Amino acid sequence: MKIRAIVWCSYLLADSVATIALGILTNNLGDIYDKGGAVDLTTKLTAFWAPFLLLHLGGPDTITAYALEDNQLWLRHLFGLIIQTVVTVYIFLMAWSDSRLSLLSIPMIVVGSIKYGERTWTLWKGSSDELRNSMLTSPDPGPNYSKLMNEYRLKQAEGFFMEIEEVKDVQEGLDVTAPEGATPDGKNIIKAHALFQTFKCLFADLILSFKDREKSQSLFQEMSHKDAFDVVAIELGFMYDMLYTKAIVVYTCWGFARRITTFCLTCLVLVIFSLENMKNYKKVDTFITFLLLVIAIVLEIYAALVLLFSDQTNHWLIKHNKTTVLKTINSLAPFLKLKRWSSCVPQFSLLHNCLEEKTYLKLLKKVVEKWPPETYVEVNNHLKKLIFEHVKEKFSQFQKKQDDANFRELCSQRGNNILERYKRQTGLSLEWSINVEFDQSILIWHIATELCLFSETPLSTISSDVQSSREVSQCISNYMFCLLVIYPFLLPIGIGLIRFRDTQAEAKRFFKERLTPSGTEKKNWIKCIDMMLQVSDSELGEQEDKTNRTTCCSSLLRSMKLEECLPSSSRDRKKRLGLSYSSKEPMMYRMITACNMLLQENIDVLPGKVKGDSSKSVLFDACRLASALNGVTNKKVRWDMIRDVWLEMLAYAASHSRGSQHCQQLRRGGELLTHVWLLMAHFGMSEQFQISKGYARALLTAK
Repeated sequence: MKIRAIVWCSYLLADSVATIALGILTNNLGDIYDKGGAVDLTTKLTAFWAPFLLLHLGGPDTITAYALEDNQLWLRHLFGLIIQTVVTVYIFLMAWSDSRLSLLSIPMIVVGSIKYGERTWTLWKGSSDELRNSMLTSPDPGPNYSKLMNEYRLKQAEGFFMEIEEVKDVQEGLDVTAPEGATPDGKNIIKAHALFQTFKCLFADLILSFKDREKSQSLFQEMSHKDAFDVVAIELGFMYDMLYTKAIVVYTCWGFARRITTFCLTCLVLVIFSLENMKNYKKVDTFITFLLLVIAIVLEIYAALVLLFSDQTNHWLIKHNKTTVLKTINSLAPFLKLKRWSSCVPQFSLLHNCLEEKTYLKLLKKVVEKWPPETYVEVNNHLKKLIFEHVKEKFSQFQKKQDDANFRELCSQRGNNILERYKRQTGLSLEWSINVEFDQSILIWHIATELCLFSETPLSTISSDVQSSREVSQCISNYMFCLLVIYPFLLPIGIGLIRFRDTQAEAKRFFKERLTPSGTEKKNWIKCIDMMLQVSDSELGEQEDKTNRTTCCSSLLRSMKLEECLPSSSRDRKKRLGLSYSSKEPMMYRMITACNMLLQENIDVLPGKVKGDSSKSVLFDACRLASALNGVTNKKVRWDMIRDVWLEMLAYAASHSRGSQHCQQLRRGGELLTHVWLLMAHFGMSEQFQISKGYARALLTAK
């Protein structure tokens, strides 16, 4: 968050600072001419800075837009380009003399104009209208119907028996062939580049044909989960480059020529300026001039390295079989190449947020409410494999009956089929928790998942398989809730924020009335530690499986950031649990206590009958669901069902989101939901595909 704020401030201030500096230079020169004075060496040197300001207005190659809205303002940047270039030329002419310094301004004005022009061009190409227009195919009027029917009528009049046959178009497959000796990553780059040429249309909210879907399906069915997520990550990287960087103008022959030109001109200016007699200038001005030149060259070198290690360059080298260069790049890649995706997902817990007592200033409190603090967890290979297998399972269901009704039904599934599958083992009818608005079901299942997590003791009875399902369930639950609260535009339209606020208010009121006062803090400490020690004193302790015991304890504590939550009084308990302590009241105990208190509430009467429609809170609906889930004695069945429901909800949210909304999140490093959305689109499970088939062309035959 801090880095993002720094980048945002730097991006906004860059244009303003450069504009103000150009204004100051113009004003200083104007004052000198108004007074009838001559332009001295110091003024000439400061006027030499003007082209550098124009250059830095062009920005680095790696960031042209901070948000998609910046691309929409390309016309404003074009106007700024014209004005700033005119001002720079004006400063150059006012400070002109027959000195070497004035001559050096000419190549720097050329470099600055190229950089600023590239930025404006890139912003225009990244704007929504131009992006959509660039992805539209050429108009296809189809067969000449009028000519065909005239010929049909004439032949019939001549006595021929006419028949119109349908001739299917020949489908061309995707060219994903890689040269011999290509690395697995290189093969994925080839696949991703071929797929991106077609599927980039989805980001502009355009639709694709069945031909495109079938090409992609045949490719992804043969992939492993690791390769599938790698291909999707590479595609998203290509899309990020198109929207937020100068890739669209850099990865061309002319772009490469411009890079060489600007780098050589800047280096030439630095060398020639170094030959100047520095004694004629102030040391501060000389230092600033050298700094501007060096920064410009460093940015050029950095841009060249980014260009060299990019997936676009790798694709070109692989396609043209430049083996030696590839080997050199791959040997340096571990040190210089950046990750394609952070592989992290934000986490946000409702109950933890309600129990965490923090005081803020009134203004800061509003900011925190709008952007609540997030924690992040890594998306490991196990979770990716589960998601990929779940999507493939849905695809196999889709293959059985490929019609419109089946497709719509498949995309509308968000847990009913999972509950039906487990009904024989659990005997539960929980469809009421799914057959509501999507945001409501997210809230209900999120709270219920937390209640099940923190009411389940002792931890010793939890096997490694169950623990894995618990962690996956908690990860997706907290992630979906985070999307609901912080990024609701990624989810189907609903009143999720209203439900969240009402539920949060009811939970805070409940905890304020029921939680134990701070006077019994010492007793709470001991009870919390004793609850954790049940792990070591029961079957798991008898088996001396210390690794699994530590994993169970640490996982539950880590999920609530509790490594430092236990007191310093009980040293023996500290050693047995292997935990660090502090003097705060343990959040673990508060969570366990709060969850147990909620589960002990009488819920014989449905909450909706008591509350009516005035409040949208679902707190006690979640308690009702959690009580039913806790009634399943087989923990593996219980947590496998919860995990599969969350996987289904994640898939539902992904298939009902739009590409233009995912474009917004690419600048934040990418979302798991975006990866799942594009993965499902490659399997054809998206509403952005043409429903009706039409491969045939008409052929008129006479008999």
